[in-house]
Amino acid sequence: MNTRYFTRIAEALCLLTVALSGMTGCGNGFVGMSGRVTYSDNGEPLETGTVTFTADMFQARGDIKEDGKYVIGSLRDNDGLPPGTYTVFISNAERSSGAQDGSTTTPVKTPLIDAKYTKLETSELRVTVDKNTKKFDFTVDRKK
Repeated sequence: MNTRYFTRIAEALCLLTVALSGMTGCGNGFVGMSGRVTYSDNGEPLETGTVTFTADMFQARGDIKEDGKYVIGSLRDNDGLPPGTYTVFISNAERSSGAQDGSTTTPVKTPLIDAKYTKLETSELRVTVDKNTKKFDFTVDRKK
């Protein structure tokens, strides 16, 4: 074989190496996102529920912990979400009462926050996520 053939192979391998090294560490383009949900009247944390970020045909969500904190995941737990503008709503923010003693009575779920935050169509919570934004805290009104 001639030298020209080996030169072409070496050039192709170099180009492939450069192309692949450029992709290393790029990740999926998602931004890690977390925050805290508190009540507007006293700053206490909302202790339960799910925060959902929605844009077009994409959703990412995170469960609210007892301290009001959440971490967003979409494809996997805690992986964040792509940059963009999102409407945020909070679901399952309820307290259950009754049927704690093993009775067959269905527990009663009492909403903890104003209903406007619980649906995509009525939520006033809107955010713009970019690569420099890692945290969004939300303040919500109690159920009236």
